[in-house]
Amino acid sequence: MVQANAARAFTETDLERLRKPVLEGITRPETWRREQLQRLRELVTQHESEILEALRHDLAKPDLEGMAEVVTLLQELKLAERRLRAWMRPRRIRVPLVQQPGRADLIREPLGCVLLIGPWNLPFGLTLWPLVSALAAGNTAVIKPSEHAPATAELIEKLVPKHFPSDLVQVVNGDGAVAAQLVRQRFDHIFFTGGGKIGAKVLEGAAANLTPVTLELGGKNPAIVLPGADLSITARRLVWGKGFNAGQACIAPDHLLVQSEMRAPLLQAIAEERLKLYGSDPLESKSLACLIHDRHFGQLEALLNQAKDEGRVLLGGESDPIRRRIAPTLISVQDEQDPLMADELFGPLLPVLEITDLNEAIQRIQKQDKPLALYLFGGDDCDQELVLRSTSSGGVCFNDVLMQCGVPDLPFGGVGASGMGAHHGEAGFRTFSHERSVLRRPFWLDLPQRYPPYTLKPETFRRLLS
Repeated sequence: MVQANAARAFTETDLERLRKPVLEGITRPETWRREQLQRLRELVTQHESEILEALRHDLAKPDLEGMAEVVTLLQELKLAERRLRAWMRPRRIRVPLVQQPGRADLIREPLGCVLLIGPWNLPFGLTLWPLVSALAAGNTAVIKPSEHAPATAELIEKLVPKHFPSDLVQVVNGDGAVAAQLVRQRFDHIFFTGGGKIGAKVLEGAAANLTPVTLELGGKNPAIVLPGADLSITARRLVWGKGFNAGQACIAPDHLLVQSEMRAPLLQAIAEERLKLYGSDPLESKSLACLIHDRHFGQLEALLNQAKDEGRVLLGGESDPIRRRIAPTLISVQDEQDPLMADELFGPLLPVLEITDLNEAIQRIQKQDKPLALYLFGGDDCDQELVLRSTSSGGVCFNDVLMQCGVPDLPFGGVGASGMGAHHGEAGFRTFSHERSVLRRPFWLDLPQRYPPYTLKPETFRRLLS
């Protein structure tokens, strides 16, 4: 098991030791960065079976869903290796006439030593994903895996020292108190993936040292269904999106906003697709993961039981407390005051709200915190443009769910309550880089008009600057 006090020994001295290679310029060359990316690639590819086993232990994750964590991480590595030279290249900036002769450049430099705090829902992929960008940008790192996925946390703690020197990457395991102690140290950047409440604590702890923070959070991600949607495909994708990792994904659809005439046929289609995907007894399906721990299961089961008592379960409702399993379940909801609409569900419960048209859906979305993901099925090009124009969210996906996260070149991040900052591809490289402005000027031209006593008239000065 992960030891709660394992990180107590991590001190400011350890942090300075990790920062030293950056300060000495060792991490700046492209060759160093490629070497670290290769180390990470070997860590992943040489231990796939152990990774899948750890994910099965923590979340009863099907191997295919576990492999998704591996494959997306390898995709990110491939993109970084392919684009690294271009990302590192200084950018020439145009110099205004009044500042010539001169040359201006924008140089992307490493920040130093960064802290990466991983989540429990995708405990391998999402913990190491930002490490790709951090290493590509020339940083060293401390990794804090989630204690709620102990098998994966222990595996990461075992594997990292096999592939990285201790003055480049370290793993610190422990509970929330350990994470709080780390956050209070003078890291050069903190990258946190998790829930909003803990994210606020991370931000508060980092504020003492003015440490910049990237927060990858989540939210009440709406999925709108309008006429024009292919019902069978829409239903299949919604069931899969809510069943993937037992709904424990920050970009999973949180609730449905269904236009009135689509409600009955969509519910029928979802029932048919759920049967195809998970069988007549979903709790026995080998394709359904479990909830992370008893507390999370208990919270969702309480919401489910209340809905059962009120006769609002439209489909599903099966649960097993011993194995912490809940089948993908549809529940009727009338308004945002329902307990199911209070917080991000992060599970296989899917509230269904009926709407008259797209405008009502947009009005409901505008009243809520900005979500991490927004989904629209059906409608036409005008409807898609209206959604883009009238709402704000971390990302948008039309006619599918989750898939936007799998495009390595697309920045991934939230807005407002769903997060701050972004990663993936070049966005991640920029997150872990300082863009340093550099101006070079010669001695051979030194106009006297810039110095006192000033003889240049203001009108002439304005014209020169214009």
